[in-house]
Amino acid sequence: MALQRLDNKTARALFMNRHVLAEQPAGGAKGADLLDLIHRLGFVQLDSINTVARAHDLILFSRRPSYRAKNLKHLYERDKALFEHWTHDAAVIPMAFYPHWHLRFQRDADLLKSRWKNWRRDGFEQRFATVLQHIRDHGPVSSSDVGKDEKKGSGGWWDWHPSKTALEFLWRSGALTVIGRNGFQKRYDLTERVIDTHLCPGNMVCDAEATVDWLCNAALDRLGFATSGELAAFWDTVSVAEAKTWCEKGLTQGFLEEIEVTCANGMVRKLLARPGLAAADLPAAPGRIRVLSPFDPMLRDRNRAERLFGFHYRIEVFVPAAKRTYGYYVFPLLEGDRLIGRIDMKGQRDRGVLHVSSLWPERSVRWSEARTRRLQSELDRVRRFAGLDDVEFSIDWLKDPK
Repeated sequence: MALQRLDNKTARALFMNRHVLAEQPAGGAKGADLLDLIHRLGFVQLDSINTVARAHDLILFSRRPSYRAKNLKHLYERDKALFEHWTHDAAVIPMAFYPHWHLRFQRDADLLKSRWKNWRRDGFEQRFATVLQHIRDHGPVSSSDVGKDEKKGSGGWWDWHPSKTALEFLWRSGALTVIGRNGFQKRYDLTERVIDTHLCPGNMVCDAEATVDWLCNAALDRLGFATSGELAAFWDTVSVAEAKTWCEKGLTQGFLEEIEVTCANGMVRKLLARPGLAAADLPAAPGRIRVLSPFDPMLRDRNRAERLFGFHYRIEVFVPAAKRTYGYYVFPLLEGDRLIGRIDMKGQRDRGVLHVSSLWPERSVRWSEARTRRLQSELDRVRRFAGLDDVEFSIDWLKDPK
């Protein structure tokens, strides 16, 4: 029997729909509405870089323009509806998902104890009891509150002092919970003070098979169609081998089926989806231009984004300036269901200005005055969100495609 085939436009529409970019950017952006949005996304990656707005804030703003940074802080720190932990990077995650993170705690403990011995400074394991007792006696701490008698390194992530490393290990392995941030510095407390007792590590049996099943199902819900490797990478907890076994089981038992998906370059790939994947009557993506965060969930898997949208994107913050193709922190531009270019801009807060240095359209995009007007409307929304007064463009801001 012939496999169901999604043409490229339909595949993009379905993927955008799962990532809450196919609907009009509107609606509530605080409290229960914001929590529902994050639940639909699965998680929101945190990042400290603030050239215009921090990644997590821009991710939420691009879907809900009424969103403001304080809304996430209230949901996380006051309402405790989110917890912070690791997927492929640090992220805020709905508290309802917490029971499924026990496997991650166990795996991070095994992995980091071995890995950090090789490249962290010695002595962090000997600090566990001291750090825990300090928090028990004095309450929540930041890394600056512990290890005051220890030699401080350069301040980089590669040279934490032993007590800072102990804090991170105890958080990643579940004994501590991050309860919020001052600026961007994490504050840690004992998990038993923060999380419902019956959910705390040690009080809940971790069923690895059930957790793998939940993680794979939840990943597929948010991807629509995927390979076993893409399912494993979504939360970055399930191993590739476990995801492959889950997929084989799904095909055998009939809760998965193979489909064909047409990529942007015309290549057809076989992927897995739920039987009867609903690809008809998907909403048309809004025509307005939107600035996306480099860490937007739709772009997290760079290879998948390139296959579906024909958009090759790499962030260049760690690339020496002379070797960058575009810029330090360049934002992708979404218009309808197409990624139409990338823009290099920065909030110059001392001047109250959002300064646009460069914009590179994609080769397939004809830049027009109408697009410039739509871009200006979006940049005006972004500058207000960033608390800036005006937008200015360099004289030669519009570049030739690369």
